[in-house]
Amino acid sequence: MADARTPAAHPSRNWARVRRAGLPYLLLLPAVVFELLVHVVPMLTGIYMSFKHLTEFFIRNWSAAPAAGVDNYRFALDFNNAVGKQLLESFWTTCEFTVLTVGLSWLLGTGAAVLMQDPFRGRGLLRTYFLVPYALPAYTAAITWEFMFQRDTGLVNTLLVHDLHLFKTAPFWLIGGNSFWALLITAVWRTWPFAFLVVTAGLQNIPGDLYEAAALDGAGMWRRLRSITLPQLRSVNQVLVLVLFLWNFNDFNTPYTLFGNVPPPQANLISVQIYDTSFQNWNFGSGSAMSVLLLLFLLVVTAVYLLLTNWRRRSSDA
Repeated sequence: MADARTPAAHPSRNWARVRRAGLPYLLLLPAVVFELLVHVVPMLTGIYMSFKHLTEFFIRNWSAAPAAGVDNYRFALDFNNAVGKQLLESFWTTCEFTVLTVGLSWLLGTGAAVLMQDPFRGRGLLRTYFLVPYALPAYTAAITWEFMFQRDTGLVNTLLVHDLHLFKTAPFWLIGGNSFWALLITAVWRTWPFAFLVVTAGLQNIPGDLYEAAALDGAGMWRRLRSITLPQLRSVNQVLVLVLFLWNFNDFNTPYTLFGNVPPPQANLISVQIYDTSFQNWNFGSGSAMSVLLLLFLLVVTAVYLLLTNWRRRSSDA
């Protein structure tokens, strides 16, 4: 009787084993499906479109657009034509904008997080206020600054000209050379709370014994910051700087909300330039090629950054 019951027990045990092993994959399946639909499929479609002469004449049946080969890439990288020159200028503008935004956001976020590290009365309220710009929708934050940067009725010129008397005449902020600084101020105001939040979380993992030992040795605030805080935050800052770089280099909402679809040349970021090529000039093939080139650039920069930071970390640990 035992031998007769034994074969019938094996399938149930095997099924239970398979069910336990497959449960994690089943739970991951919705995330994988949404990732494919939201990111992978559109990305592959964009790469396919970059090899097509896709204009407004093929909108209804874009798969029937004639093949372009690498002509769209040649057109985008030909800096002798107007589109290539604009793309190159927007690329350098985006690089300058990204470096300044990341640097200032990290500096402000780290400084605020360090100052908020020690408990004091009202610290929780200040932390909440600091996170307000990050909690606001991007459109709301940008359009608020657009009203503030108005030449005749904006709060910025009212403060600078009428209250502080720093300028004799009200400057333009949304056109001309000052448009870059208006874009920079808006972007930094939106992103530095994220740096503050990440650094604050990283500071919670630093043992307090290190600061106590340093204080007993007579180390001042700057010495503790240089010798304890920043080295302990190295891994946190590695991720933080990379995320800020990717966010700001791809930023479209801020310049588009501030300046519309035709920003001043001084504030023409590459994301807006790609949008203009695709949806204003109706050249979706060239716009897709520019997007692919941007993707490749960001992948290369990310890979180089991770290799360098990991090499420096291994060198310091050794």
